[in-house]
Amino acid sequence: MDHEHEHMLRGGTVSNFFLRESLTLSHPVFVGGCYGLMISVALLLPLYYGDSQNNFVELARDWGLQSLVIVSITSILGAFSILSSTLIKRPPARLQDWKKILFVFPFIGLSIVSISTIHGFGGEFFLEFGWFLYILPGPLWVHLSYAPRWRIIERIDRGLDPFEGMGKTIYGSNSRFSNPEDRELDEVVEII
Repeated sequence: MDHEHEHMLRGGTVSNFFLRESLTLSHPVFVGGCYGLMISVALLLPLYYGDSQNNFVELARDWGLQSLVIVSITSILGAFSILSSTLIKRPPARLQDWKKILFVFPFIGLSIVSISTIHGFGGEFFLEFGWFLYILPGPLWVHLSYAPRWRIIERIDRGLDPFEGMGKTIYGSNSRFSNPEDRELDEVVEII
């Protein structure tokens, strides 16, 4: 593969972290569920301070139920992402420019959820908006970047043409396999 396609398939540090494992363990459903589990751990603190009696059994039950719901939602969104990636056959998006913005969302969302849970501030809309911001970045990353990359790598692993049926194989490129050396050659031919 040319440099642009290799760069696209390498992905970022988070993609590489999950893709070190087998393709079965790094399936978008499991990656989405792992994200859901990670953000569930951060909910322990607001639930603990939001519970005035601090009853451990009730706290564990509430946290377990919320964690199960979050892991289920993020896993289902991972399944939807791989299904839509298989049907639409779009290339993975590079989220380098958006990382700075998306990185802040879970922290803002957790702050909103914490304030709403602990102090009862803002009402139901405020709490739901906090949940939305808290959960959004992981499924968005899986949908836009990870699931399409996983699908292409999985096709390579099975010995199939990874770009079969794709009108565009990489964002920011007009040709199917663009190579910097080919562009330089085209420029030289145009000058001659």
